[in-house]
Amino acid sequence: MLKKSIKVAAAALLLFNAVQAQRNCGTMQHLQTQLDNDPAMRLRMEQIEQQTQDYLLQKNSNSTQAVVTIPVVFHVLYNVNNATQNVSDARIMEQLNVINLDFSHTNADAGNAPAPFLAVAANTNIQFCLAQRDPNGAATTGIIRKQTSVTSFTQNNNVKFNSTGGADAWPVASYMNVWVCQLGSGLLGYAQFPGGTASTDGIVVLNGSVGGPAAPGTSSPYHLGRTLTHEVGHWLNLRHIWGDANCGNDLVNDTPTQQTSNGGCPSYPHVTCSNGPNGDMFNNYMDYVNDNCMNMFTAGQSARSNALFAPGGARVSLTTSQGCVPVGGGCGKPTGLAASGITSSGATLTWAAVSGATSYNFRYRLSPSGSWVNSTVTTNSKTLTGLSANTLYDYRVRAVCSVTGQYSAIAQFTTLSGGGCSDNYEPNNGKSVAKPIAINTNINAIISSATDKDWLTFTTTNAQPKLQVVLDQLPDDYDLKLYNSAGTQIANSQNGGTTAETINYNGASSGSTYTLQVYGYNGVFNAACYRLRVNTSATNFRITESAISNKANFSMYPNPANALVTINLFSDESQDATINLIDITGRVVYTQTISIAEGDQKMELDINQITKGIYFLQLNANGDKTVQKLVIEK
Repeated sequence: MLKKSIKVAAAALLLFNAVQAQRNCGTMQHLQTQLDNDPAMRLRMEQIEQQTQDYLLQKNSNSTQAVVTIPVVFHVLYNVNNATQNVSDARIMEQLNVINLDFSHTNADAGNAPAPFLAVAANTNIQFCLAQRDPNGAATTGIIRKQTSVTSFTQNNNVKFNSTGGADAWPVASYMNVWVCQLGSGLLGYAQFPGGTASTDGIVVLNGSVGGPAAPGTSSPYHLGRTLTHEVGHWLNLRHIWGDANCGNDLVNDTPTQQTSNGGCPSYPHVTCSNGPNGDMFNNYMDYVNDNCMNMFTAGQSARSNALFAPGGARVSLTTSQGCVPVGGGCGKPTGLAASGITSSGATLTWAAVSGATSYNFRYRLSPSGSWVNSTVTTNSKTLTGLSANTLYDYRVRAVCSVTGQYSAIAQFTTLSGGGCSDNYEPNNGKSVAKPIAINTNINAIISSATDKDWLTFTTTNAQPKLQVVLDQLPDDYDLKLYNSAGTQIANSQNGGTTAETINYNGASSGSTYTLQVYGYNGVFNAACYRLRVNTSATNFRITESAISNKANFSMYPNPANALVTINLFSDESQDATINLIDITGRVVYTQTISIAEGDQKMELDINQITKGIYFLQLNANGDKTVQKLVIEK
């Protein structure tokens, strides 16, 4: 919009040179403009969401996702009359370090998250390198500097084209483009979601926001590099945590529903939308707080981002990009770092073989600040011994070719607690041969092969029929299912990695027999033991997610649907809930408050007036949310 007076223009100029009073991300407004100008983009985004939801149904976890390293090119635009806009190499390198730390959850302030939120914090297994070869195969620093006559840019994408005073994007199939420039109207940055036009794909950030603790920017309190972390989150298909609506939906299950954005540094807990006792996850990178108050992504956000790099994902081409490979015989960075065979004193570390490598430089340390222990191996694996029990370790590796390559991103593993165990419950690899276990007692067992599944059975007492099943001290990514006496699955727990699994089931019958299945996700197994305990009680166990049970007991049919949808659900208690139907842009197209009785029930949803497309059915109860995808066809 044109300014109406010189006074207004002068005031605006002072605004974007002064300290920012409120974080201003323009991504959602930019998305709406794109959808208005490119109707086909909505269909592309629906297809991407379909692939994402299919991926999440397979496993809402980042535990087996190999590390993806994305080549980055920084296009630095600075005005011909203002050389201070030409952000230094030191600040760009520090900015790159910030996003690598943030996306691997190795940032120095990671532990500042409130404990309930820290429990779902995640390493996304996504890392970034400065491009080392350009689209023509020539060597590059990954930093392109260009003078411009433009005083400041806006969200109109002019910064992304040579013809309008900006810089053309490098091929988006191989690079993540980041434009660093002066932005007007107090804007900190904006990103393009997957599904947009290739020529404009990437991220734009205010030059004053670029940097990090060792080389900060100038736009305090948004000067520590978290603007780029936030905008890369959008580029990786993450929404604002409040869903850009009053108590909206960010399409992620492990982030609490919150009323709106948070600014500054709120005090914990900050309760909105009946999301007590923990309240808003204001420390999430997808909120609007100050840079020094952001510190985590969740496992659900990680899984949503990882879907882009799975087969058929919208950004899968980046996994084979040569942008990080040096020119002139150098080795690429090793990827796919993984730990297996973890015991209380050792582990085996592996990585994908690098073409042309004659050996590998391997190093590990106590996390996060121990001294590196270095060695050289000629294979793509390293077995460590003599480690301390119950200890977190960092490790990384680089390939040696005619020219030594760069170290990989840091990966981590945690050794098991001390003490061994023996498995006294085999054979139990089927429901018909499930082995009895005692209640209110710790038991240990082993998943010994890719086909091993432990089936265990127990019986409740009349006096204490309520159930809590805890599966912990996991040596690998194990999951848990609970079946009733009729053989019907009634609950499950499927966290990622070695996060403990817990099922609270207060609908248990007195003196009934139940069966458990413990299994490795995607066939993972480990020689070390896991621990399992069935607790029983006369009173209800606290439901930590929602009183609405896991998705095994929340189903819809038909799906796809065109007129009516029948919803089957089980609730452990009577309560009021809100049902929302949300389109792929996060807009609520239908809402209704319902009363849920204790036990099994069904309800019908009339969708005759809803247009065809991909939607999300969201049930909000007690401040928590359960979401499933619904396809409407006409």
